[in-house]
Amino acid sequence: MTQASKMAKIAVKALEDKKGEDIRIIDIRDVSILADYFIIANGNNASQVQAMVDSVEEELLKEGHEYRHIEGYNTANWILMDYNDIIVHVFSREDRLFYDLERIWRDGKQIASIDEL
Repeated sequence: MTQASKMAKIAVKALEDKKGEDIRIIDIRDVSILADYFIIANGNNASQVQAMVDSVEEELLKEGHEYRHIEGYNTANWILMDYNDIIVHVFSREDRLFYDLERIWRDGKQIASIDEL
């Protein structure tokens, strides 16, 4: 198991713990040099979106992983967390539908569950 897949598992579990909705993992290793995985999820309101991000940050930090960059936290419409090997996108439901990252990154491989990482 690679460092990126371990990080992705931690992030997904942290999102699940905060009741993140429609959590998706996209393996982008063959289509981009940005990262190995995109993790995409959404929440129902700004407070939940921020709580999801806080959970990911806390759980990854416990394992010694600090984000390289984070943006969008204050507005909580689309928060991007860049950890080099993984990029976590946490959206409000409306913004997720609008930006439709799954369609944009459809050349990546959809991972059905964390057991496949």
